[in-house]
Amino acid sequence: MLETSSMALVALTGLLAIALLVASSEFAVRKIIGLAGYFRLSTTFMGVTVVSLATSIPEIAAHLTASVSILVHRVDYRIGSALVLGANIGSDVVQQTLIMAIVVLLAGKLVFKRYFLAKSMIPMIATHLLSLILGWDRTYSRIDGLILFGAFMGYLAYLYVDERKHYDPRHNGFDETGAAPAGVPRTPQEAWSAIGATLAAMLITVASAMLTLRATEITVARTGIGGSLIGVLTLGVASALPELITAVSGIRKGDAGIPLGTLIGSNITNPLVGIGLGGLISKYWVPDGLVLWDLPWEAITGTLLLAYLWFNKGTIGKRGAIYLIAMYFAYVTLRSVFFAVD
Repeated sequence: MLETSSMALVALTGLLAIALLVASSEFAVRKIIGLAGYFRLSTTFMGVTVVSLATSIPEIAAHLTASVSILVHRVDYRIGSALVLGANIGSDVVQQTLIMAIVVLLAGKLVFKRYFLAKSMIPMIATHLLSLILGWDRTYSRIDGLILFGAFMGYLAYLYVDERKHYDPRHNGFDETGAAPAGVPRTPQEAWSAIGATLAAMLITVASAMLTLRATEITVARTGIGGSLIGVLTLGVASALPELITAVSGIRKGDAGIPLGTLIGSNITNPLVGIGLGGLISKYWVPDGLVLWDLPWEAITGTLLLAYLWFNKGTIGKRGAIYLIAMYFAYVTLRSVFFAVD
């Protein structure tokens, strides 16, 4: 039992669980990318919706696990809430700053179309502000959860209608003859096999999320460090790794649609789906650090990034990447100094 184990064993268990969480998520992402091609969805749409949902599996799984555990009194309400909320918002900040910077440095530069900025980054900033407003009373109620998840479903409907107007099979790598690229199922049987493998990977993700949550809760109880800070610094970074893996993979394949859509889409999916579903199940307590620092910083970072791209014709290069890296380290340093305890 972890409860009676040494801190070294608890830490090792947590690290192994995080590694399994990331590996299973990355496998699920690959399968879902292939399925998206099978169902004829563009890489940008796929990044914003399908892949962002897939790469957000760690955050969503952690929320569902924590919420059910809170509901049945297996996890302390405040500690469980602080952990998953910190991981959720921390993951978003990591993606907006550090991971975006890494992708830019690897690619040399990224170019965003203004149409993409308008239909993706503005909703992303609106998501951050909505999360801040609903959490200002230090609680995400079931009504708040319904509002957040409902907003996500409405956004998906808008994107799908827009996608059907502009879809081009070449976005998925199909050639003029209609031949499917590698990784895309070619028959219904292959598609069902990919769906089954994805579901199995997601089950492993949920199990590893449960183990990660338990190891982290024990660490919080023994050290007295704020649960949301641990979530921000550890679970948040680990949960963002699937987005990094996916974004880098897209860049290496010469497809910017996946990394751009994934990094922006995950910042919409994480709060609306993760906090939304979690709030619907158990409700959450919101630590001061999240509403006084994390969520405002997330909204400000997104706004500054949008302004930078808008006034630079949608282009961000190495100088912009350095700015993003500096913003990330300023964020975690000040968070650790002023909001170390919930």
